[in-house]
Amino acid sequence: MATLIPSIGTTSFDSTGERRLAERLEQKLDDDYLLWHNVPIGPKQTYPDFVVLHPRRGLLILETKDWHLDTIQEATKQYWTILANGNTPKVLMNPLAQARHCAIQVVNALERDPQLVQAAGPHQGKLAFPWGHGVVLTRITRKQFDTAGLAEAIEPHLVICKDEMEESVDAERFQQRLWAMFTYSFGGAMSLPQLDRVRWIMFPQVRVEPQGTLFDDQDAEADLPTIMRVMDLQQEQLARSLGEGHRVIHGVAGSGKTMILGHRAEYLARASTPTSKPILILCYNVPLAMKLASVMEAKGLADRVHARNFHKWCRQQLVAFGQPIPPQGPQMFEQMVNNVIRGVERKQIPSGQYQAVLIDEGHDFAPEWLKLVTQMVDPATNSLLLLYDDAQSIYERARSRQFSFKSVGVQAQGRTTILKINYRNTRQILQTASLIAADLLTADDKDDDGIPLVKPVSCGRDGAAPVVIRLPRPRDEAFAVADHLKAAHQEGFAWGDMAILCRDWDGMELCAMALRQRGLPHQVRGKGGEYQPGADVIHVMTTMASKGLEFPVVALPGVGHLPGDGRDEKEEARILYVAATRATQRLLITLSSDGELGRRLPAQ
Repeated sequence: MATLIPSIGTTSFDSTGERRLAERLEQKLDDDYLLWHNVPIGPKQTYPDFVVLHPRRGLLILETKDWHLDTIQEATKQYWTILANGNTPKVLMNPLAQARHCAIQVVNALERDPQLVQAAGPHQGKLAFPWGHGVVLTRITRKQFDTAGLAEAIEPHLVICKDEMEESVDAERFQQRLWAMFTYSFGGAMSLPQLDRVRWIMFPQVRVEPQGTLFDDQDAEADLPTIMRVMDLQQEQLARSLGEGHRVIHGVAGSGKTMILGHRAEYLARASTPTSKPILILCYNVPLAMKLASVMEAKGLADRVHARNFHKWCRQQLVAFGQPIPPQGPQMFEQMVNNVIRGVERKQIPSGQYQAVLIDEGHDFAPEWLKLVTQMVDPATNSLLLLYDDAQSIYERARSRQFSFKSVGVQAQGRTTILKINYRNTRQILQTASLIAADLLTADDKDDDGIPLVKPVSCGRDGAAPVVIRLPRPRDEAFAVADHLKAAHQEGFAWGDMAILCRDWDGMELCAMALRQRGLPHQVRGKGGEYQPGADVIHVMTTMASKGLEFPVVALPGVGHLPGDGRDEKEEARILYVAATRATQRLLITLSSDGELGRRLPAQ
């Protein structure tokens, strides 16, 4: 069975014939076929009815028409006249020309990539794999097609008729009809890296941030990236198939949860109307909220998508609806949340304010927080997305009580997905993080309404082994980190690609001192400003604040002092696991003491 994106139960079809064709394509094509229905493609973001992609067969664009024969009044190679609503004649482009126009746009975009074209020979510069286009007439039989003389307008081999796509037609015969549409058959099989490059160019929505925001598809002179990172097929199918209602995604660190959330927010925002309510993205950590807000702003969606950290959103609710704001003090945040909850209960703060609510890092939310924000979804849309990973639950309030999603208003039975593959980290970094976590990541299966603990599986991407250095004193650790980052910069890493994650403020101040003495640009979160996504400085922050973020180069000083006096070892392992999995390419860990967590690591 082929992979259909979006899945058949969540996509909308313009006609019954179009849905029937989707079912036939999915059922009658082999597992290695990829299908997209009504998904925008290419630089012009045109919407073909179907895109068919196969590593050996190539790329095929299909246009579907659900017309009866008596609907067609005239057909030429350029234009067709059909009877539209009320039997009014309407002139349209020949459906084959429509499919070809879309295919040519995509092929021209693909041929810009030197890795997708033939390097020599009579077809030099042309695609290195076959491509074609065709039409499916879902209500016209082959006999009717021939008798009506439609072959004068469309070459017969470029059409699939009603009787050739019936359920009774065997799979091989159906596939042969598709293969006949590949007019441009030069080239060979498509490699997996080429397949990713095709998807990167055809579907800008699946590009992995931040790379996807740096390339301008409208600039014909822009050089394509050497490395193109895209969502894997499971991530893309999930992102495009979420549908309405309440959805929960349990995903390990690095599985692409936030990327899927961003895709969903963008899709909803672009599908909204001027009268639609805004979309709310909520998370606990301030830096992650700022990162998400910057992504939405870069896409021009900041007016429709509000990305907030939970407590900032609570304060804004109190201010907007004239509710009491608690004074500064140790209980301020708790009182602020309670005031919002009471305001909603008394209907002084309205519920249903948002077209959709998307919660990132939902494992950081206390049950009563989740119950509050689920009430903010407009009942007319009932669109809620909750991302969860209990292994990254580093705040005691979220784990202090066992609860079901149903008890807090999340109705996701049957609409829960588990993502087990870690794509962010190299195999070596994930192995090191798993050493730190020890028995923390024992897989724990639950039903749809429970909260499973999912053990990550590496995607197999290799990289440099993490560097673990033992040193005499914390001061030596700080200077070793500074020197390591300076060397990484000389190797080509930008300062903004780097982060130093410390367990406490003392460690941050010590590292900042070393960076100042080495003359390296940096910013300490909470001192001299907030985290600024995109700033070309070394980011110094606590391990807790780093949740949800990622950096190519990460340094973790002070690990040898963990768990520390009075701290729970398992809790500290969770925090350190989260910090280690922030690194996408390089990880440095320094030790100057013999704490239990440090002893789990092989020091150099």
